[in-house]
Amino acid sequence: MARIIVSGASAVSREQIDRLLVRSGFDVFRVCASSGELRRAMNACEDGVVVLAGALPDCRVDDLAADFSSGFRFLLIGRPGTLEACESLSVFRLTYPCGGNTVTGAVEMLIQMHAMSLPRRRDEEKALVEKAKRRLMERRGMSEAQAHRHMQQAAMTRGIRMTDIAVILLRDPEGTDGP
Repeated sequence: MARIIVSGASAVSREQIDRLLVRSGFDVFRVCASSGELRRAMNACEDGVVVLAGALPDCRVDDLAADFSSGFRFLLIGRPGTLEACESLSVFRLTYPCGGNTVTGAVEMLIQMHAMSLPRRRDEEKALVEKAKRRLMERRGMSEAQAHRHMQQAAMTRGIRMTDIAVILLRDPEGTDGP
């Protein structure tokens, strides 16, 4: 399931969207008040859906979409002037005010679009990645999330797939020389 990050200039708007999404069964990863906080949250989860309640005063939505286009889907909820200022074609827009069902429907659609864009692993590849994660957890005392993140970072740094990182980790009998 895609991680959802909620952000916006107004604390009231952020809280309303967060409550709406949680009440509707969505798991909100983080609620952010500034672009710096938002960028840190996006870097922490690497992909997902960002719901923006209006424009942030210290960052343009177009810049966020350009910087994080490969891993994130964006929903901008705002008044017509705010929506018109956003030029990125990759940002989905809803005019404020809008109903809760409209917002949750848009988030659901973006989650589905996000899932369709993720690379699919075959069952054998999944098993290989899981086995490598277990080895990291056992040998290096990592949690499952830490092991997964460690393998993701190693794959991105080397420009190879996580399955390839898993093979490297499993070749090392001690589990210490791998990524």
